Amino acid sequence: MKIFICCSKHFYDRVAIIKDRLEKLSHEITLPNSNDEPFKEEEMRKLGEEEHRRWKAEMIGLQEVKVRQNDAVLVLNLKKNGQLNYIGGATFLEIFKAWELGKKIFLWNQIPDNLFKDELLGMNPCVIHGDVRKIN
Repeated sequence: MKIFICCSKHFYDRVAIIKDRLEKLSHEITLPNSNDEPFKEEEMRKLGEEEHRRWKAEMIGLQEVKVRQNDAVLVLNLKKNGQLNYIGGATFLEIFKAWELGKKIFLWNQIPDNLFKDELLGMNPCVIHGDVRKIN
């Protein structure tokens, strides 16, 4: 299966390990936007509001392309700053795009108790509890 890994930039340090585990199971993996430069957004902010806005729009467009090119998204919703199962705005948009396009949605951990909880429940993702063998 072709899988797009989605997550907060704060989790990018864990992506390579999970990618390797998925590839050992014969999955083809697409990495998150800016995976090689997790904090590129902060650099773009320093260039000014207009540069940051353009860059952000480009990233949102790129995530749509990546979702379309894959069969599924795997959301690494891990603990961030004390918040369990964190899903931020950009990742939520990737999940929504996957749902809109009829792609499979896998969550690493349970649905977080956050602003998006009801919407995430409505999209009916498969929670794998960190077990990549549950992706099929």
